[in-house]
Amino acid sequence: MSKKGQHVVPNGNKWSVRRAGASKVSGTFSTQKEAIDRASDLARAQKTELYIHGRDGRIRERNSFGKDPFPPKG
Repeated sequence: MSKKGQHVVPNGNKWSVRRAGASKVSGTFSTQKEAIDRASDLARAQKTELYIHGRDGRIRERNSFGKDPFPPKG
């Protein structure tokens, strides 16, 4: 997990939220949706990225809550 921001990762049969580079999880949840909701709140407050991993551990979705280096016009 080298990318800065909040990561939603599988943790056994549950889902955890972990800040990039942290050794401990911020929280563990029964469903991925609960973990995504919590991670979204954290990423929004910290103005960072949110990375959602699938059961295989690979990033399947990403949301930006920080400054977009290439914002769309209009």
